[in-house]
Amino acid sequence: MQLAHLISGQASAMLKQQSKLLIVEDEVLFARAVMRRLQKAGYECAHVESLQDARTIFKQFSPDVVLLDMRLPDGNGLDLLADLVAKNVAVIVMTAHGEISDAVNAIKQGAIDYLKKPIDLEELLLSVQKAEASAIQSNSLDYSRQRNAHAIDGVELLGDSPAMQSVNMQIQRIAQLVAADTVPPTVLISGETGTGKDVAARLLHLSCQVKGQNNDKPFVHIDCASLPPDLMESELFGHEKGAFTGATATRPGLIEAAEDGTLFLDEIGELPLALQAKLLNVLERRMVRRIGSTKERAVPARFIAATNRDLHEMSLTGGFRQDLYYRLNVMSIAMPPLRERASDSLMLAKHFATQTSRRYGLASPVFSADAVAMIKSYDWPGNVRELRHQVSRAMLLSHQGNITEVDLALPMNRTLIEANQHAANTMLNSQATLDEVERAVLLKVMAESDNNVSRAARKLGITRMTMRYRLEKHQFNIKTEE
Repeated sequence: MQLAHLISGQASAMLKQQSKLLIVEDEVLFARAVMRRLQKAGYECAHVESLQDARTIFKQFSPDVVLLDMRLPDGNGLDLLADLVAKNVAVIVMTAHGEISDAVNAIKQGAIDYLKKPIDLEELLLSVQKAEASAIQSNSLDYSRQRNAHAIDGVELLGDSPAMQSVNMQIQRIAQLVAADTVPPTVLISGETGTGKDVAARLLHLSCQVKGQNNDKPFVHIDCASLPPDLMESELFGHEKGAFTGATATRPGLIEAAEDGTLFLDEIGELPLALQAKLLNVLERRMVRRIGSTKERAVPARFIAATNRDLHEMSLTGGFRQDLYYRLNVMSIAMPPLRERASDSLMLAKHFATQTSRRYGLASPVFSADAVAMIKSYDWPGNVRELRHQVSRAMLLSHQGNITEVDLALPMNRTLIEANQHAANTMLNSQATLDEVERAVLLKVMAESDNNVSRAARKLGITRMTMRYRLEKHQFNIKTEE
């Protein structure tokens, strides 16, 4: 394996002295796209794929900024971070979904910023510029005020459907109320997985900023479902040195890190009952106390929570504290599933395809007529997240940006269509509706599959999520658990 790929900045960018960037990333395709974009901006770059190679090249290359992946073939990026910070190198951490705790630790250990994959190249360039300025000045940014500024610039909820217009209007109304209140009301965002609850939270954060003032307030995103149970309390509330075994230093929690910005508690329904009580106390008193401390600290942050579960039902059955549910649900926003805003699907597909083409330096996307028809007719049980994934994948697999139905590779429900047609032929005399025909098909297939959802879905050639959606749509009083 070649140790490093060096690229010098173009002559047109030589108006200023070039900064050197080291990219430590084992995903070669992504790294090359990053290098091409940074080259255009006038940076000199080196790329390595492992921690060992990074340590080897460091002395001869002497980078000003390092883009550091968290998961590498020979270890964790945190293993290299301490050495880089000690050498006054500005470090930007790159992390995938589910590795946010590593990114938070990296920030606390001196990293300038972190970016969540997939990363937009323009977003990355902005972060690099901030890191470069920091390295030139003092190499000591206030991380809680700077780390998320790049991630929320230009955030918007795309869609012209009435459902999305309603959501945007709700966000604006809440923002106006917040601006007039000294204690921001809590907001609960509900919706199925993949509907864009995190985007709505970021947009609400931006909308609540006061025009003409310094609007770099932090946005701290906490995924309650991905926090390790044994570290959850410490991550949220912080701890003092010696508070428990392994607490070798005092660490503020993420609630404190939000300062006077926004704390976004994603998947709040996954928070254990014991921590729900502590969170309720923070919301009621606007004070937080670290583990092992007797001192309380004020919490001026705005709280936004999100869930894909029915918290009201959970509160009635004991799965979620009723008092916390009422405290969180002061203001609420319901994110519609994509099937209820089908007119937005093509707009979103074009948007995500364009994003992917820019990220990887590909040709502009063009959708075939069959691909357009497929996008418009598909149920999208995974909502916007599924659409983004499938379209991004199709863009990468396409020939020079021409996206066809083959590239999309969506289940077309041909078996279901054929079954519906057969059932319809037998029910024509009764003038049955399409819904009645579909219900008859589902009853038949579920009976043949012993009420096994996965088996029935395979028979019909659809995904398990789509099958569950259709069963719920027809209000089947049938046990669907596997």
